[in-house]
Amino acid sequence: GGKVLDDLGVDKMAASVAGSVAIAYHVRSVAKFYGIPVVVHSDHCAKKLLPWFDGMLAANKDFFEKTGEPLFSSHMLDLSEEPDEENIELCVKYFKQMVPMKLFLEMEIGITGGEEDGVNNEDVDPEKLYTTPEQVYAVYQALAPIGEAFSIAAAFGNVHGVYKPGNVKLSPEKLGKHQAYTKAQLGCTTDKPIFLVMHGGSGSTDNEIQEAVSNGVVKMNIDTDTQWAYWDGLRAFEAKSRDYLQGQIGNPEGSDKPNKKYYDPRKWVREAEKAMVKRVGVSLEKLNAVGKLGDAYKAPTPEIASHQCADFKKSSPMGDINPISIAIGAIIGFALAKAM
Repeated sequence: GGKVLDDLGVDKMAASVAGSVAIAYHVRSVAKFYGIPVVVHSDHCAKKLLPWFDGMLAANKDFFEKTGEPLFSSHMLDLSEEPDEENIELCVKYFKQMVPMKLFLEMEIGITGGEEDGVNNEDVDPEKLYTTPEQVYAVYQALAPIGEAFSIAAAFGNVHGVYKPGNVKLSPEKLGKHQAYTKAQLGCTTDKPIFLVMHGGSGSTDNEIQEAVSNGVVKMNIDTDTQWAYWDGLRAFEAKSRDYLQGQIGNPEGSDKPNKKYYDPRKWVREAEKAMVKRVGVSLEKLNAVGKLGDAYKAPTPEIASHQCADFKKSSPMGDINPISIAIGAIIGFALAKAM
């Protein structure tokens, strides 16, 4: 992707924002046909990608001025590699811009192990994989006076990817300690005053997921499991149809029989998609998110004509942005902990 853009003389920075915005507009254009609420979320945005974040905020502002709601639903700032003070300071800066546009912010404090979106934490100090209650409360103290629409991805031993059982030590009980500490500091009656996020959910056991949800996790990322499901759907189709995929013409039914209906990408991509959809359904069950939305979530999607699209070259700083980081497969499954 990046090399192709270089060869064509296309600015990666503009392409990153344009790609993200195009996906958001596409989702909005088709969402109304499905009869379900759809969340449009951008995932991990490290400090070096902040100009990409700026570009998406500009798109949100343009859309909000036309419709009264943002183009995206939520954005994530992953500044966990920076010192806590800088991490929180930047989150405050951006959250102040997001709240007037009704945007939800996800932030991360503490480090998720493994590798994701070009950030490699495979050799990180194990102690840094566990966020402390004091760190979580510091985030709450800084963001809560600005608005309520934020969540905290607090590390509790999470690792991106899937690993052999026993190689990763998750401690979802620590999330309960974060809630208890914040409750005590606030002197409130709410047992779970913080919206928490579980990163590196792929490969987690049912008990680990259930305990995380019971401790206030409202979103879980399952990128690796959904990637595997997509590939597995394709793998199964190829295995079943192998004799029909060896040439354009000729198969067990006859040497002159065409095979187009087997190698047509619309066929095998669809099989991969169906496998991923099935895997998403498994996670929704585990997150206790099935059948929980109700009529209150049924709202019309603003109609946006093509001429209303923003001119982002004029309205946003394009800076140096790496290729698009929207988390395909990082499913936003809102878990309802109270119903557990």
